[in-house]
Amino acid sequence: MSTVSTTRNPSTISKALVVGGGIAGPVMALALRQAGIDAEVFEAYPTSADGIGGTFMIAPNGLAALAAVGLEAEVGVVGQAIGKMVMEDAEDGVLAELPQVSGRLMRRAELYTVLQRRLREEGVAVRYGKRLVGAEEGESGVTARFEDGTTADGDLLIGTDGTRSVVRTLIDPAAPGPQYTGLIGVGGYSGHRLTGPRGAGESIHFAQGPRAFFGYWAMPGGAGTAWFSNIPQPEQLTPEQARAISREEWLALAREAHADDLPAREVLAQVDPATVEVFPRLEIMPSVPHWYRDRMVLVGDSVHAPSNSSGQGVSLAVESAVELARCLAGQPDLARALAAYEAARRPVVEAVAAKAAVVNGQKASAGV
Repeated sequence: MSTVSTTRNPSTISKALVVGGGIAGPVMALALRQAGIDAEVFEAYPTSADGIGGTFMIAPNGLAALAAVGLEAEVGVVGQAIGKMVMEDAEDGVLAELPQVSGRLMRRAELYTVLQRRLREEGVAVRYGKRLVGAEEGESGVTARFEDGTTADGDLLIGTDGTRSVVRTLIDPAAPGPQYTGLIGVGGYSGHRLTGPRGAGESIHFAQGPRAFFGYWAMPGGAGTAWFSNIPQPEQLTPEQARAISREEWLALAREAHADDLPAREVLAQVDPATVEVFPRLEIMPSVPHWYRDRMVLVGDSVHAPSNSSGQGVSLAVESAVELARCLAGQPDLARALAAYEAARRPVVEAVAAKAAVVNGQKASAGV
């Protein structure tokens, strides 16, 4: 993916208000800056998200998007390179190998730190404690209203505010909300060292067991094994409910779900409960009818959050941010730019979501 054009949009956009300061929002702001458009980021939470979040993989398309905003070198030294995916069956062993994946596994916190540092270097303002409650559009701009009574003016309001997006409801009050996948995520680290082909570097393994799905990979330097499990859970838990269950109990649940699976059973036997993390909100976004309206537009999970089974959530989000900036720089008319953005991205993200939904259904029905 090439860098974003630095030719300023000649007519309509000089400043954008980016609502949401997670991953897509900062990438959006950096891409806009490359396009010659000023950007300001507004985050609902009162503080930054340093140290928060689990592990994800950035696929090749996501790495290309990050490179397009000048982050190739910084991202290339965090996390762990992955060059091959191995699909397994808990009983039958290897089913398929997908070589030359060229992705990177990293903690969300690692990428977040890189993005926040670059925002500071570029002089992009990030305003915390700014929970969006409304917006008024006019012929010449848009005004965002926040819960604390303050406002901000710009030419375009961009919603990178996740699956529970406020901007999405402002664009279309009837827009669908996120759907629970029927799965809960549990993960952590184990002292178990993989041997043989499984212990080879730069490989990530996925195994569908009879009761739950298991993913694992050898950590660099023989430090052990990182793992996660997607366990069927019919009723979605709130974060508060998930936190009320101890790490030891979550680990026991994972061990029970994989009691007959290898190497999951061996990996889980050496897990320190202190490393266990739980992710109760494994959600997807159904097809959203309206991606934009007048001077408001959606990017990332606010409009296209695929199942975690896709391995593409973050990659699609940052790729869409770069594409929106490119369309804004290349089209003299805002309406045409937003239409071009949706036309370029909707077919791509919905194809990924459809494939992931099939896999997700198989995971959620395990043991039924």
